[in-house]
Amino acid sequence: MRYLLLTGAFLFIFMMLPSTGFAKEEKQKIIIEVDGDPAEHKEYIEAYHPFIEIIATYDTLFTGLALQGSPDALQKMGTLDFVKAVHTVRTYQTTNTVPYKRIEEAIDGNPQLVIPYSLNNTRYTGDGITVGVVDTGIDHQHPDLTTNYSGGYDVVDLDDDPMETLETEGMPTNHGTHVAGIIAANGNLKGVAPNAEIRAYRALGPGGSGTSIQVIAAMEQAVKDGVDIINLSLGNSVNGPDYPTSIAVNRASELGIAVVIANGNSGPDNWTVGAPATATSAMAVGAFANAEKVPILYDPFSDKKIDITPMVGSVPWDFSKDYEILPKTAEDLQGKIALIPRGEVPFYDLAKQAEDKGAIGVIIYNNEEGAFQGSITGREEPIQIPVVSVTKEDGEWLERLINEQEHPYIDTVFVETKSGIASFSSRGPVAVNWEIKPDILAPGTNIVSTVPGGYLPLQGTSMAAPHVAGVMALIKEAHPDWTNKQIFGAIKTTAERMYDENGNPVEPVVQGMGNINPKKAIETPTIIYNPTLSFGKVNEYRKTETVELTIENTTKQDKEYAFRIPKKESGLSWNLPMAFTVKAGEKVEVPVELNITSSMVEEGIHQGWLELQSEGDTYHLPYLFINETADYPKAQGFEFSLKAFSKDEYVYRLYLTDEVKQVEVELYHPQTLIYDRTLLKIDEPTIGMNEGYIDKKDLGAPGRYVASITMQLANGDFETYETELYIYPDL
Repeated sequence: MRYLLLTGAFLFIFMMLPSTGFAKEEKQKIIIEVDGDPAEHKEYIEAYHPFIEIIATYDTLFTGLALQGSPDALQKMGTLDFVKAVHTVRTYQTTNTVPYKRIEEAIDGNPQLVIPYSLNNTRYTGDGITVGVVDTGIDHQHPDLTTNYSGGYDVVDLDDDPMETLETEGMPTNHGTHVAGIIAANGNLKGVAPNAEIRAYRALGPGGSGTSIQVIAAMEQAVKDGVDIINLSLGNSVNGPDYPTSIAVNRASELGIAVVIANGNSGPDNWTVGAPATATSAMAVGAFANAEKVPILYDPFSDKKIDITPMVGSVPWDFSKDYEILPKTAEDLQGKIALIPRGEVPFYDLAKQAEDKGAIGVIIYNNEEGAFQGSITGREEPIQIPVVSVTKEDGEWLERLINEQEHPYIDTVFVETKSGIASFSSRGPVAVNWEIKPDILAPGTNIVSTVPGGYLPLQGTSMAAPHVAGVMALIKEAHPDWTNKQIFGAIKTTAERMYDENGNPVEPVVQGMGNINPKKAIETPTIIYNPTLSFGKVNEYRKTETVELTIENTTKQDKEYAFRIPKKESGLSWNLPMAFTVKAGEKVEVPVELNITSSMVEEGIHQGWLELQSEGDTYHLPYLFINETADYPKAQGFEFSLKAFSKDEYVYRLYLTDEVKQVEVELYHPQTLIYDRTLLKIDEPTIGMNEGYIDKKDLGAPGRYVASITMQLANGDFETYETELYIYPDL
């Protein structure tokens, strides 16, 4: 799975450098983001730069132009006063994915695999509904997709063929094809809505990478093409509601498009949801995991259990006895398991080196906190041994085991897991506006679907989101007169709340409303339009906040509703409406008031559930507020790269979620941690995106550094985050 979100990190350096060495004879294509009216700028470029061809004008979700011309001609675009940013096409190393050729091969002997159509418990098929897939493109020649494919656009190459990246074009992709199959495959494999129409918009190029503006441009084209639903199985690490892609999602929603977005794969910590799933108007989707039998590592002498995460493309980890475990550097790995730290070398290469030395399995441990899922797909010679990842803490424990024992052995045992929320599924809430995300859960583990050349099982919230897009197509077919707000409300209102192993409801920021149920959504007698209740952040001694609930009675008879009185808690006082009636086919607004005395409540996240009852039905409404402060990241999404078409100027971007007086970025030597220099200072930054430029002469020596980002908060306190920063010699 390729989902553009780094796991286990609040702060993330994205080193994606535009190429400046274009071949003179070849034309190139770029997208420029502009200030002002793009139509006026189009006329200016046509008049004064006649060798530049204008391919597209964007004025719906953002303002910009797509251009084509020689590198020399395009380079001049970066000097125009009205050009805010230039987004260029990038190239990557060639690799290839090896899928199962037949669907029977993919599912044979693996009862834990999930077929997308199994979620469809209705008589509807999505007939007459169009879903736009903004992703890596689609293999529209796949026999299971060709029937329902109806065109699209390629924002990477700026043409009408949104085909996945091929081997001849760079690192090949399969993500968009897998997503499309979940929605509407109609062949040997059936998607959730097998009669829905699919339009593809290639926003992510070789290796599954692209810019925010490419994603927004693809969304804009989908809106102009009149799709009913847009699926975005992509995102970044910025937990804020006003990132450009989130703003574009809200704008698309205003224009009548239902937008479904993967919540992210950076769980299980809170605050890990990233844009654009942070958008208020998005349907953000977390991953539900079915019960299954999974392997874990076990040391009987210390009773140590270690969870493992299979790499995408790995053969199963199905060892039946213990095996010796050694570092990859060991001379003899024949018949042993190799333990390898995560670094800059691709996972495939690490695994292949161990396999070539005779290893029977590979464990790669993280270099930062949290779990991660990597991939070893993409080469002509697939890895034939199982490859898994573990956390940094567990990897270091295994290192100590190796160092302390002459012949360190590790067992593999199998445990039964219960159904619930996938551990990798990102959690909320959203910083700045403190909304609950995800909104909903859908199947996201062991999902078999289409890829170029065949079929593959993958997992991630990237796989959960298209299940919901497919369900929306079913509901739109069943209720063509329903608005998107009604559809969103119906899905949330009828979701099945999840419980932990002790029978307690899972926290709202983990599950949102719960697991999706298409049939219940279509047949619901009640729609609650905004059932996730956010009461914001409390900074004063006492705060009163009111949320207006919109409740619709979809039946032909009047219905009675009443809130169950919440359990009394210190510092909280609820003011809920008395029993009320909603007439047949009508809707009403009812106020839900919460009074908070902050001194009587602990700092941090507070969340729980209200219950609304109606004639035998109980609707669970999650609520949340933040008292004074919480452990949310104050800074995120630090980017640093060469300005497009420039050899002397660099651009940095940093997203802030709180009031900050000053930000300072200092560089330290990665081994000795000795201070080297201060890279930049930002005085009086703003909440949201902060952007600026650094001249090459002020940059300092290239190399690998530990970047320490120190913020002085509004109350005078200091907070510091560390991450790695690479300054390349050829910048």
